Amino acid sequence: MFLPWLRGGRGVDGAVRGLDDADETALRTRFPCLVHFHPSAIPIPGAGIVCQGTPRTVAPLTVQERPAKIVVSPSLWSTAMRRPLTVLAAALAVACASLASAQETPVAIGLSGWTGFAPLTLAKEAGIFKKNGLDVSLKKIPQKDRHLAIASGDVQCAATTVETWIVWNASGVATTQIFQMDKSDGADGMVVRNSIARIADLKGKTVAASAPGTAPYFTLAWFLKKNGLSVKDVTVVNLEPGPAAQAFVAGQNDAAMTYEPYLSTVRAAPQAGKIIATTVDYPMIMDTFGCTPKFLAENPKAAKALADSYFEALELIGRDPRRSFEIMGADVKQTGEQFEASQKYLRWQGRAANREFFAGEHARFSKEAADLLLEVGIIRTIPDLSKLADTRFIQ
Repeated sequence: MFLPWLRGGRGVDGAVRGLDDADETALRTRFPCLVHFHPSAIPIPGAGIVCQGTPRTVAPLTVQERPAKIVVSPSLWSTAMRRPLTVLAAALAVACASLASAQETPVAIGLSGWTGFAPLTLAKEAGIFKKNGLDVSLKKIPQKDRHLAIASGDVQCAATTVETWIVWNASGVATTQIFQMDKSDGADGMVVRNSIARIADLKGKTVAASAPGTAPYFTLAWFLKKNGLSVKDVTVVNLEPGPAAQAFVAGQNDAAMTYEPYLSTVRAAPQAGKIIATTVDYPMIMDTFGCTPKFLAENPKAAKALADSYFEALELIGRDPRRSFEIMGADVKQTGEQFEASQKYLRWQGRAANREFFAGEHARFSKEAADLLLEVGIIRTIPDLSKLADTRFIQ
């Protein structure tokens, strides 16, 4: 029996009577957190409900499992006991909801509208984060400012590209990557006017790209270097990916660096220009999720829950793609169909792919990226690359 004192008739004022098997079963089904009732089980005079876990817990529990305590005022409890079961259920709902809220770990995440980050939005909107004990707030912050939000404590975690973590750590903002999110497979690219035949022809031209230290700027530097140029050979106009694509379609600048879903703006306007290169040609954009060392040290279970939630979101996409695309698309003002089209240019990375990535590729790419960042003057020194990732949470 999980409600011995309710069933036995002992309550706050002796008014608890007649809770039969059907009543107990109904309460236990609706409120799995309910374990035991006893006036002596709480630290203050009155009645209490002793709970373990949150309302999502379904396994039978015992008082010996270090149950948490929820206190219900004697007046509320005794009133509930004299009324129908529905009133008691309402009181228990408040108690169980309070316990669930108290046990959720708050975490703020900095990110952008990049298609690869969308499973984080899905995890929040579909209740996956909450189910896993997290109270997550997603904050849209430009990549050039995301490290400042981390340094100020406004966010504890963020999503960004692998080389950006190098920049942040080199600038004194300590962060650690804990899982990989995606690999761009044509979702990041360079758009140029139709008159430009080769990337090498951009010498002396104007290119729109985000500020130094961001993925679009790094992508520009990478593409130029692979074609015998450097960022010093072009004039860079700082525009974020969305405005850069819009300005290009409107006739501004000779070229632009952008990514999905904004890259599709140019795909849909061939009269304005063309996509001359993407990460299909140069596979170098990989996104990871990370947090401050302080957050990871103080909240290892929450860190594991963040990784698990991401992987569960990917599983939900596989089971119910239509609904998932609608949820993720709405966040960037796209229809489900539009979002589905844009996500075809990247590959989200599951748990097995994560293990493979961090077993070697992550370190190799980080070394090459750090050398280029140093060469173009984005960083002055290369941080300890061996300390930029913690793979405990993907096991």
